[in-house]
Parts: sequence; C-alpha cells; structure tokens
Amino acid sequence: MSASTTSANTLLLGLIGQSIQGSRSPQLHEEEARQQGLRCLYQLHDLPLDTGAAALDALLTAMQTVGYAGCNITHPFKQTVLACLDSLSDDAAAIGVVNTVQFREGKRIGHNTDWWGFAQSFQQQWPQARLERVVQLGAGGAGAAVAHAILTLGCQQLTLHDADPARASALAARLKQRFGENRVMVAEDVAAALAAADGLIQATPIGMQGHPGLPLPVEWLHPALWVTDVIYFPRETALLKAANALGCATMNGGGMVVYQAAGAFRLFSGLNPDAERMARHFARLAD
Repeated sequence: MSASTTSANTLLLGLIGQSIQGSRSPQLHEEEARQQGLRCLYQLHDLPLDTGAAALDALLTAMQTVGYAGCNITHPFKQTVLACLDSLSDDAAAIGVVNTVQFREGKRIGHNTDWWGFAQSFQQQWPQARLERVVQLGAGGAGAAVAHAILTLGCQQLTLHDADPARASALAARLKQRFGENRVMVAEDVAAALAAADGLIQATPIGMQGHPGLPLPVEWLHPALWVTDVIYFPRETALLKAANALGCATMNGGGMVVYQAAGAFRLFSGLNPDAERMARHFARLAD
C-alpha cells in the first residue's frame, strides 16, 4: 500500500476535530514513525463546533494539495465528513462513521479503525467478560463504532440511549440490519436496563476535558457492572471514579485510542506498526 508523503521519508498527517488540544495522536504517530525510520509531522486542526461539510471539504482539499498522506477525524465530524469522501472501506460503510481518511491517488478513502481499536482493547483487558446484556450511552460517531465492536465480540442484547432519541433509533436500525433484530434495542428506562446489565459503555463526550460531569446518576451503577468509557483524557473520568468506588471493573479509552491509531498508521504509511510499542509510549504520555 503506497502512501502520499511530502517527501520520500516524511509523513504529513493531521487530526480534524473540536477542542482537541489535549489529543495524544500527534505524539503516538510521530514516535511510531520515528521508530520506523520516518519523519512524521502531525498537525491539529481544531475547528468550531458548527463547521459544515463545505468547510471540511475545503480543508481536505488543502491537505491533499500540500501532500498529507491522510488525517484522523474526531468529535463531532465523524459523520459530517462522509459527504466529503470518494469511497468508504467495508467497515466504514457498515458503521456509517469515519475516523480515518486516507489520501491515495488523488482520492479520499474513509475508514473506521475505532471499532477495531475498541474490540482489541476490550478483548485484551476482559477476555472473559459477560456480554449477555450491555447498556451503551451515546449513539454518535464513537458510539456507532463501539456498538459495532461489542456486538461483533458477542454481545447478545445491546440497549442504546442517547440524548437525541432519533439518533439512538437510527443507530439501532443500522445495527439490526447487520446483527439481527433481537440483539439491539433503544432504552425506554435506562435505570432498569442497567439494573439487569452485565456492562456499561460510555460513548458520549461527557467527562472529557471541556465537558465535565457524569452522564447518569451514580445511583444507577452497581458493583456487578463492568464499566468502560471511551474517553482517555482524563484517564479517570467522573464516571470511572464513581464506578471504581463501587468496586466495578473499569476501563478507560486509552487502549482504544492506541489500537485505532495503529490501524490508522498502517493505512497512512503502508507499514506495520508495533501496537505494543505504541501502547508503552501512550502509557508514558499519560503519566
């Protein structure tokens, strides 16, 4: 797989999102490139929340013009960017969300490495986790990816909740087409669903830097739950702190961000990244 670069040994990459100054993606990609004998320049493109498809398209055009190999996409543009692309990978098409755009032979190809990143991280930390009933908060870009991942891992019943009920219903309908009618539902009573659940996935921005707080009342948690939050900065969100205090098994989004970055690096560079090395580097950054 060839990658478009600014020179034979320089990889120019970027991240498009909103409130992304705390991102660890630049360090992850730049250090892995250095280990592979490349020079990497990874730029942050922090855009206003109301940026539309036309402005995204113009930015992608500018990136292609100056020789970017590709870019990552994060909140809140993982679905907006779909209108700006020439084609989608099978995973991105199935999920309906893009977190990685590869520039190749003048084309923009959308990929989703988030779902794989979550799945790899989850399996490594909790290979024997109970997946009979899982509740997920958030049906946006990250939510679509992790829902796809947890169902792929064998979740028997996934209950979705989103502040926008229509968005939760739309994601449920998409997932049912791929995984079956009986495996996905939209929550009517989140507290009741959690009381009977094995695990909770938190896939909203609530708890990240700039969006403090809890996505649900602490009283709805119980010690039998495993709780995972896709947020990795801060490492312990208010939700994970509360869950830890109750004795829940918890996991933050650090593993997901490492493995999604490894998948994106492979697409950008054509090289096989060392995910374990990237994870060790991420741990040092987090400390």
